[in-house]
Amino acid sequence: MDALIDLSPAPPCPQNFNLAAYVLAAANNTPGKVALTVYEAGVARKYSYAQLARAVFGVATGLRRAGIAAGDRVLLRIGNTVDFPVCFLALAALDAVAMPCSIALTDREVQVLLGKTQPKAMICDPSHGLAGFDGLTLQTPQLQAFQNLPPARPILGDPNRPGYIIFTSGTSGQPRAVLHAHRAVWARRMMWTGWYELTPQDVMMHAGAFNWTYTLGTGLMDPWAIGASAVIPNTQEPAELWQIMQAEEASIFAAAPGIYRRLLQQSFVQPPRLRHGLSAGDVLPRSVRQSWQDRTQTPICEAFGMTECSTFLSATPSAPEHLAVQPGRKIAIFDGDALAERGQIGTIAVDGRDPGLMLGYIEDAAINLPLKNGWYHTADQGQMNADGRIGFAGRSGDILNAGGYRVAPREIEQVLEACPGVQEVGVTEVEVRPDVFVIAAFVVGEDPCDLAQIDALAARDLARYKQPRIVQKVPALPRNPNGKLIRAALPQLWNSEL
Repeated sequence: MDALIDLSPAPPCPQNFNLAAYVLAAANNTPGKVALTVYEAGVARKYSYAQLARAVFGVATGLRRAGIAAGDRVLLRIGNTVDFPVCFLALAALDAVAMPCSIALTDREVQVLLGKTQPKAMICDPSHGLAGFDGLTLQTPQLQAFQNLPPARPILGDPNRPGYIIFTSGTSGQPRAVLHAHRAVWARRMMWTGWYELTPQDVMMHAGAFNWTYTLGTGLMDPWAIGASAVIPNTQEPAELWQIMQAEEASIFAAAPGIYRRLLQQSFVQPPRLRHGLSAGDVLPRSVRQSWQDRTQTPICEAFGMTECSTFLSATPSAPEHLAVQPGRKIAIFDGDALAERGQIGTIAVDGRDPGLMLGYIEDAAINLPLKNGWYHTADQGQMNADGRIGFAGRSGDILNAGGYRVAPREIEQVLEACPGVQEVGVTEVEVRPDVFVIAAFVVGEDPCDLAQIDALAARDLARYKQPRIVQKVPALPRNPNGKLIRAALPQLWNSEL
């Protein structure tokens, strides 16, 4: 049977549409409800839907008066404060194109991004200006003064027009500029039932930074679009996260897998309203999911996606153990240019008509959407089971070659993670002598960590050619700022003298 699942089409986006107007529609229905709680230096600052909408559309008026017009690209270098979503939505209201970037990037790294996109303006915190930028520069104190201006009316139009630019993490090379349409936020509705089970009564608490698309979408825009409340704790300290989860009565908690691991190492009182957790950004180890279930009696629902299309495979609270295609999506696994068979590892692909798919990469002033016969082929590998469940096997460049067999590192990692005391595992190939490569497993675990027990587990549950020839304990695995494993850096951990 072909590895294809077609649950499309998704409900169509309205033809007269604006991202900001859609996200803040709840301001008309529940103006006094708390839309956002942001913790700044440990202090909870709360904003109602009416306050949030007033700030966004007032800032839009100020930006227009400052010279920002429809189609202009504007770089955002703003920290984890309410200024970030206010500016992002204000730009969308004007039909300008927001370009969020991390304040952790150096000026040199930001200049690389500017070379790709040529923004007209930049909005930044006073401490995060950019030397040498010759466009219009506005600082957040100026924007805060705009909030009380008469509100701008959002510009409605074709949902397929450019909405915002997100930069990929660069784990596979240089970051790429991904252009999304206004419709991308509407397409996120497929996650409401296919991942979150989100309702207007929920309190969504997200432990990420605003500039991360996981936080911006899951933590802010989706709760607001359905009329729920969002909480941004602005901390990754486990004790503080548990306290805020309690105080804000969070019903859904979202974070990267590493945050869950740290939370489980801290004693806590069960949050009273917590229904389930959400995990994305990296692979969630089974051991972490099971430990969370045992200790909180709630599931963690994992999702898989990418900057170019957000998440499209996910688990749900009613079926938390397996990834499935979200309602409204059409997903396939390819072997080259042909559909793979179910059970075969191949390239995960998204239908080119998916409403959440990007408009394309910005390349030398052109916009390029690379499709093959109507499909967008990701850089990720997976396999579709007979019942339609999908397993993630790793990025295309991650697939190992062991004695002529293609081996997914994630398959090996999942087996080794089941060993008692093991917290994380990273598997790759190591060149032990010129042109001789073997499979190596780098393990983060409790002390003592029994490497012989890991070898025995691999021998029991993995074919001989899949078993690591090197198992080495390390203090930590290399990860990017969003917590995603940098597999290409794993070979540098190998110590031949151990």
